[in-house]
Amino acid sequence: MREIGGPVEVLDLPEPAGPSPREVVIEVEAAGVGNWDDIVRSGAWDVGLTPPMALGVEVAGTVVAVGSNVPDFRPGDEVLAHPLPLRHQGCWAQRVVVDAAHVVTKPAGVPWETAAAFPVPALTAEQALSEALRVAEGETLLVHGAGGTTGGLAVQLAALRGARVIATAGPASAERVARAGAVEVVGYHDRSWPDRVREWAGGTGVDTALTAVPGGSADAVRAVREGGRLATITGDRRSAGWGVSFADVYVRPDSAQLEKLSGLLGEGRLTMSVGAILPLTEAAAALERAVRGANGGPVVLRVDRKQPGI
Repeated sequence: MREIGGPVEVLDLPEPAGPSPREVVIEVEAAGVGNWDDIVRSGAWDVGLTPPMALGVEVAGTVVAVGSNVPDFRPGDEVLAHPLPLRHQGCWAQRVVVDAAHVVTKPAGVPWETAAAFPVPALTAEQALSEALRVAEGETLLVHGAGGTTGGLAVQLAALRGARVIATAGPASAERVARAGAVEVVGYHDRSWPDRVREWAGGTGVDTALTAVPGGSADAVRAVREGGRLATITGDRRSAGWGVSFADVYVRPDSAQLEKLSGLLGEGRLTMSVGAILPLTEAAAALERAVRGANGGPVVLRVDRKQPGI
């Protein structure tokens, strides 16, 4: 983008210089696209750069250069990252300079597109469950909006922790959410769904709840027991109810968490399907599709170096 709030367009930006001692240069294979990128475009999320700049905060690619103080990576390594704050440009580019502390090895066999779209939703789900909600084995967890990418990963991660997961989802994704580990799936179009969740949780409500639905905390809090815990990943206002604690989760880079999550992905214990793959030159259309949300999975930009100008 040329300016805050401006359109997404193809720009000829300067090539990144060589890495500083603690940086790596990644030749981008694919980059994730999410509604959070539109938040960056609007100026509501400071990612460390000012326009003109490339957007994109998650990437998968091949290391082509390493700084003098980077012992863990070498040219040719296949990696992924959520590299904030951005150093030279964002990830929607042919190459990106990244703080090596945010880089992890891509598991063998994981497609570039999956690896590129994985860091932000996976870290968001993990930080919500392990830090904001502190979900423990045997607890009941409601995931409101489990049909989306982050919600779906939260269901899987909670099930791996030994939690009993109850989820809301639309008809098209209900079966997939159940396969992910939800013991009950309720349609959120039924306005009485919080009452049904309370019944399934023994009549008193769930111990914890995570909402991935904008404005969804007002409904979700009705399903939480007195003294329970609720977290939102959508910037909802605090919802009062039954003495429920409230947390608003904002994702941050964490290489230790991302390495663990990537390992689960490589082992097949976590799964994620990509909804749409577009060429880098169609970034504006990709962002529009991601913001619309009707894509059946995350949107990814793929760098095709056979294209003119790439």
